Amino acid sequence: MIRKIIHRIFRRPGQDASASRAVEPAVIPPESHPIRREQISSGSRRVCEILQEQGYKAYVVGGAVRDLLTGATPKDFDVATDATPDEVRRCLKRSRLIGRRFQIVHAHMGRETVEITTFRGSEKHAAKTDAHGRLLRDNVFGNHAEDAARRDFTINALYFDPVTERILDYHHGLADLKQKTLRIIGDPKIRYREDPVRMLRAVRLAAKLKLFIDPEARRPIREMAVLLENVPPPRLFDEMLKMLTSGYAVECLAALRAEGLQHDTLPLLDVALHDPQGEKFILFALSDTDKRIRQGKTSSPAFLFAVLLWREVNVTWKRLCEDGEHPQPALFQAMGEVLQTQGEKLAITRRIASDIKEIWALQPRLEQRSGKRVYGVLEHPRFRAAYDFLLLRAEAGEIAQELPDWWLAFQEAHPQQRADMLLPAPGSGKKRRRRRRKAGNSEHPAEGHAEETAFAGDA
Repeated sequence: MIRKIIHRIFRRPGQDASASRAVEPAVIPPESHPIRREQISSGSRRVCEILQEQGYKAYVVGGAVRDLLTGATPKDFDVATDATPDEVRRCLKRSRLIGRRFQIVHAHMGRETVEITTFRGSEKHAAKTDAHGRLLRDNVFGNHAEDAARRDFTINALYFDPVTERILDYHHGLADLKQKTLRIIGDPKIRYREDPVRMLRAVRLAAKLKLFIDPEARRPIREMAVLLENVPPPRLFDEMLKMLTSGYAVECLAALRAEGLQHDTLPLLDVALHDPQGEKFILFALSDTDKRIRQGKTSSPAFLFAVLLWREVNVTWKRLCEDGEHPQPALFQAMGEVLQTQGEKLAITRRIASDIKEIWALQPRLEQRSGKRVYGVLEHPRFRAAYDFLLLRAEAGEIAQELPDWWLAFQEAHPQQRADMLLPAPGSGKKRRRRRRKAGNSEHPAEGHAEETAFAGDA
């Protein structure tokens, strides 16, 4: 009790007298909403209980509350508290501090890691920004009302108390959720300038939850899209990955283009979508991915970006071959050029970029069905992803369906049957080889075959 009284008397760093006079939230009782404590992960529930027992406020906040209200399954459960990071660590022994811009605590509760954030202070408290108004550093703590005001959208400023099962709503987020409206907290221009990624979040949440973006929040997006150029590429990559793995990638992509945000995130996308075959391939692939994710299945980030960038790789590859490059080095040069161009906007990690290249590099090898190399392709670690990619190309009409059908049968066949399925090597006849020598053609038959099959989808 003494700890609780002291805690309420002394202000947190960054709180002035006016800030300490908190705005009272709307309190929604358990009988007026569908969330129950059993729906909250045991780890985050226990964190809230421990902090409250020590005299602090602690709530499950943000996306988890929003998702539970809409009937979705949250990916994680974050906790917000008025305890400072050091105080949280004293209450939770198995915890550690992380972060530079704003320190948070990761608490290990069994196999679960719970992210715990101290209430953030008002924007006027010494927040460091760049020349464009983007927040660079913000380590100021505040009270509950200030923390709610600092969140991006009203539907993300909902706090659930797993002890009392009440929801605290400072900005009418519950009403906005019922009215299918995505509304930003504060002046949209100022909030987008602080963090331009909020424009991408608006598009993603509206597509995922089937919400209408409030006109006041939507109006500045197109004119302020240029601010995304100032966002570190790793942050853009993370946000794009959330879009592509949301289960609503097709809707997100359409909204991204409608708001003019694709130029600063996927600059090569327009080129692909302006080509009928490229558009068909991308939309077909993303629709299939959305279906898988909604069924609870996973999808590889490398596979998704390989899909989005394939058409540009294919076009560049063909151009290089027409300029006299050999097919294999031309393919690797095309891959490098496309990934370098895209990497200027999105910081695709080395591991993911490596996986993308392997999926692409296996495509011409999958078009060859003769010789011992076929067995090597089958044993390749990325064979399954490359085969799925090949299947999508066939379903989109880029290549003949016969090719993935052959590989499916080859996978399921017995060793002797596989040997019988192999096609004769191109140029294996003596007469053909003699004609090549007489014609002075020194090109290796396998290379000639690769060149013939490399652009089967473009014929």
